Amino acid sequence: MIIADVDNVRGSEAESRLRGETITADFMPVDVTDETSVQTMASAALDRYDQIDIVINAAGWTYVAPFVESTVDLWQRIVDINFLGTLRITHAFLPAMISRQAGKIVNIASDAGRVGSTGESAYAGAKGGIIAFSKSLAREVARYGINVNCICPGPTDTPLLAAARSEQDREALIRATPFRRLAKPTEVADAVLFFSGSQSDFITGQVLSVSGGLTMAG
Repeated sequence: MIIADVDNVRGSEAESRLRGETITADFMPVDVTDETSVQTMASAALDRYDQIDIVINAAGWTYVAPFVESTVDLWQRIVDINFLGTLRITHAFLPAMISRQAGKIVNIASDAGRVGSTGESAYAGAKGGIIAFSKSLAREVARYGINVNCICPGPTDTPLLAAARSEQDREALIRATPFRRLAKPTEVADAVLFFSGSQSDFITGQVLSVSGGLTMAG
């Protein structure tokens, strides 16, 4: 298992925790907004492991503000992390998957990309791009036995949500969710496991919301 992250401290901590559970894990630093960084990480990963079976694109970042008050620099940062980062990582590993005629790619988008989110117009646009990218790529690479699917979390109890949303916003999201709570990160991880495992071998190009019924998008 490879843990690739821009946060060296938390990445190393995750590596140590997994190794303590006798799981083979290697932390490799990467900045998904930097093509050189992505290529360096991908080369190291392919050197370390004989094959890459599953790629999970989970990097994400947002900033909540009315679109009219946002800036070009903010748009670029949001798109660079949330959309182009996924393209860079996928592009780096896809040739190896095509070569061995197998692999699974799981992209983390957001229900903001399906139904919109007030104060996150650029973010929703980037995540909507991930949904469309996932479906299009799934069509391209099915002939190689590669599955591409997309998970759209709703409001999830993470440090990112805590930083981006006020307590008032959090309470409003909880009230709007039929299950009356935020998602747990482990519940999003369960969806990732499903798309990564054999149970989803005949599923590709699909979008799965993990939102406690908040969106119920068609």
